[in-house]
Amino acid sequence: QVQLVESGGGLVQPGGSLRLSCAASGSYLSLNAMGWYRQAAGKERELVALITRSDSTNYADSVKGRFTISRDNAKNTVYLQMNSLKPEDTAVYYCFADTRMYGRIWGQGTHVTVSS
Repeated sequence: QVQLVESGGGLVQPGGSLRLSCAASGSYLSLNAMGWYRQAAGKERELVALITRSDSTNYADSVKGRFTISRDNAKNTVYLQMNSLKPEDTAVYYCFADTRMYGRIWGQGTHVTVSS
């Protein structure tokens, strides 16, 4: 069974930092792009950042300069370092991975709340 397990969400004050992790496990993993979406209450899911297997990255304009995505291919893990967090970053963050055999797979989501 292929799955993504996320960790690292929580409550943080404005201006603070959090680091999200997402580890893929299972058989016949061949991971291409990995990344993160988020969905705030009452809003549509939006792409936050993605990273290709060759480490090319793409960010939403709203997080450029504050968030950094990275991956460890040996561990099948993608990370999202979030700095200078704002209340508008509050959302459920979902990681995804594009696999050769299974298509796009999703994590269960992790809550990030930015509030004083």
